[in-house]
Amino acid sequence: MRRSPWLFAPLLLVACAGSPKPDSQAGGTPSAAPPAGPTPLPPSATAPDAKAAPTPDAKAAAAANGCGELGCRTFATVNEAIAVVLAKKPLVIGIGEAHAQKGTEDIPSTTKRFTEQILPTLQGRASFLAVELMLPNPKCQKETKQVAKQQKPVTEPQAETNQNEYVVLGKRAKALGIVPDLLRPSCDDLTRITQAGAGDIGVMLETIAKLTRETAVAELGRNKQAGKQDLMVVAYGGALHNDVAPRPGRETWTYGPDLAKATGDRYLELDLIVPEYIKDTDTWTSLPWFKHYDRDKLGDKVVLFSPTPTSYVLVFPKTTR
Repeated sequence: MRRSPWLFAPLLLVACAGSPKPDSQAGGTPSAAPPAGPTPLPPSATAPDAKAAPTPDAKAAAAANGCGELGCRTFATVNEAIAVVLAKKPLVIGIGEAHAQKGTEDIPSTTKRFTEQILPTLQGRASFLAVELMLPNPKCQKETKQVAKQQKPVTEPQAETNQNEYVVLGKRAKALGIVPDLLRPSCDDLTRITQAGAGDIGVMLETIAKLTRETAVAELGRNKQAGKQDLMVVAYGGALHNDVAPRPGRETWTYGPDLAKATGDRYLELDLIVPEYIKDTDTWTSLPWFKHYDRDKLGDKVVLFSPTPTSYVLVFPKTTR
């Protein structure tokens, strides 16, 4: 039986890098070749149970509340929007967020909203949750400490509550019968980062994608062996790693294409957006849905975009005080 790190305390967690898609705080494109892809798994012969289908109310809301291009639809609740996503019957969902930054602690974070509003809808549908935090490897403490030090330029601007909220997420998943786990780097993984010099952030991003991909493929295999191949595997972390179609030069930072192949195209990318995090910067304005989201008109609704048939963007309602 796999030992969940959420059963033990205290935890020393090495935070992983993540940011809105077009920009990361990484120094440059990594020069390493893309890691080899996983062995494809055949699509399940049986679709997930009917609980994943959208309710009649959700269908009506989608039909009545179209809000423009990119398949834009509005909903009264997050559950209605998620029902539309789950109706695609994915085997793996890569969920990406923009990490909460310092100064936004009074706004419920993406992680908190996912934990409270979305995670319960996955009960009985998902078997496993991979959270984008690296569990320190006790066999190589020196390298672990060095990686944590090298990540400070990425983690320092983030809200201090981020790691605690990830721990709460894992505990909540376990209570719902979804096995949570962290990424488990080998000593070789950590050594690659410490020896990367100026390209260390790029190597960190590659490592996160590699470990997430390997973990998801392993869990798909376990589900298949247990006769539970219809249960989903969920990966949760920064909205840089889950791209189905990564930007040129960033292919090694994302696990999306490999997991699409491994699942027979039953992989979905879902980005979760807190509207107060959206800024008028290149990082945000270059996102395909940005110009279609009008906070004044849509801010009190749940907004769901579908930029491609296998990718979704869910924008939460504005925070009310």
